[in-house]
Amino acid sequence: MRIIEVFHSLQGEGPLTGVRTTFVRTARCNLRCAWCDTPYSFGPGRERSIPSLLGEVRRNRTRHVCLTGGEPLLQRESVALVRALSRRGITTVIETGGSLDVTPYLGLPGVVLSVDVKCPSSKMEARNLWANHAKLRAGDVLKFVIGDRKDYLYARRVVQRFRGPATIVFQPVWGTDAGRLGDWVLRDRLDVRVMLQEHKVLWGDVPGR
Repeated sequence: MRIIEVFHSLQGEGPLTGVRTTFVRTARCNLRCAWCDTPYSFGPGRERSIPSLLGEVRRNRTRHVCLTGGEPLLQRESVALVRALSRRGITTVIETGGSLDVTPYLGLPGVVLSVDVKCPSSKMEARNLWANHAKLRAGDVLKFVIGDRKDYLYARRVVQRFRGPATIVFQPVWGTDAGRLGDWVLRDRLDVRVMLQEHKVLWGDVPGR
């Protein structure tokens, strides 16, 4: 697999926020979100074998892995890695930009899918693969990164049509007014979770944390 970095930290996003996790950041991304906070992941990375990645997870003694990017679904070896982690009783959160089919990961035990819906400020909303949403299960996450009022109204329309069991997360773009987003959700009585990026609250916008 082409890997940018592997690191040991606390999960900063979604329902598993705060859980000690080994992060495997894959190389390359097919999207170019305007507010992307990991553009260094666009590069080629370096080749890592699946056994070497499993060894790093074992040394960190974590029961959770976050497979992120870049875009991990671009890596054809991702399925084999997640299957190997599942055999070891590891829960893997797969963070995907929402433009590629999640079907290959649905039958793997111990997998949590975190699927983005790209809002207008990302400049990537035309790349959303809407067919993914009906495939999400209880325990999976449908995530909206929201930068402004236009994004919020877009996300609200999507949420009002969504009928699946996945947890819906609204996450403010880092550096924007999170309280304002919270006020909008309360005013409209949306059944979503407003969540910050905890790792940035703890350590700032530092790569590998």
